[in-house]
Amino acid sequence: MARHTAFAAICVGICAAGATLGGCDRPAETAAPADVFLANVAEYCGKAFSGRVVANEPPADADPFADKNLVMHVRGCEQPSRELRIPFHVGDDRSRTWILSRTDSGLRLKHDHRHEDGSEDKVTIYGGDTVDSGSATRQEFPVDRESVALFQREGLKASVENTWAMEIHPGNIFAYELTRPGGRKFRVEFDLTEATELPPPPWGHE
Repeated sequence: MARHTAFAAICVGICAAGATLGGCDRPAETAAPADVFLANVAEYCGKAFSGRVVANEPPADADPFADKNLVMHVRGCEQPSRELRIPFHVGDDRSRTWILSRTDSGLRLKHDHRHEDGSEDKVTIYGGDTVDSGSATRQEFPVDRESVALFQREGLKASVENTWAMEIHPGNIFAYELTRPGGRKFRVEFDLTEATELPPPPWGHE
């Protein structure tokens, strides 16, 4: 019932914004997977959840996530049918925010990286758009041209073949994943069965 109510509210928001789902009377089960996915994440607006790294291959010599408290916080929900902002806190490091937004053809994922003073990192607002419909539980984001140019400019050659993914299984887990050819895989999963204490705002978004 809660998921149906959340989806109905987002459908109203989409129609009010002029987007199309084939009409607000369209059943949730026939809506675009991108809209259902976004609605499923938006159910958790205002809540935070603890996570753990379940894959980090090949292992790094200096792992920035090791022994750190990992928390995602679904905030930035002013237009939940169009955009969600999800800070990813790594211990006291509040530099990372995932920006998940609706496009005409699917979803877009961008990474907003800030310094403690709120200024933008030189590697920020990178990511990609979905290239297929995905599903209500998983969406993949191959790196876009702008991000490739950014990575090349900053000497991050390995990242030019990145593919990011997000998964949500309501009432169970939310996952963020990075893969690239050659065996690189990073995945962190957050436990949606129990909310945790809300963290401070991410840097630059007080």
